[in-house]
Amino acid sequence: MRVIKFLLITVIVLGLAGYGVYHFGMQFISKKVAETVTIELADSGQIEAVKHAVEQNATLAGYMDEAKVADLSELPFTTKEEATKVLIQKVGVTALNDIRVKAENGTLSQEEIIQEIQEKLTPEEQLALKVIIYQELYK
Repeated sequence: MRVIKFLLITVIVLGLAGYGVYHFGMQFISKKVAETVTIELADSGQIEAVKHAVEQNATLAGYMDEAKVADLSELPFTTKEEATKVLIQKVGVTALNDIRVKAENGTLSQEEIIQEIQEKLTPEEQLALKVIIYQELYK
């Protein structure tokens, strides 16, 4: 009986510890990724280039128009950190890194990137992501 009690308590403690590490680890990673991307874009001066690229692409410009009129109270998330967390959970770190590498190499088009992200996110999450991108570009 003592062995069963000990094993049960051990399993519960390890489960709680694992959940805590996962939860706080995801928060830490999502904050760090959001900060890094923001700093890199600001330091490299690429924000204006990104704005110009968005305005020149009809699909992306349409997404920004959609984000302008979105009802913020109905979005599943509203911060960069929450968006990063959802992307990591739904798409995965490995898949996001693969997308980044392929985009840098030019082997993945904008349409393919958009399609890959849209397949993983709900329409509400997609809209929330568009709103956050809009806020970051035009703040």
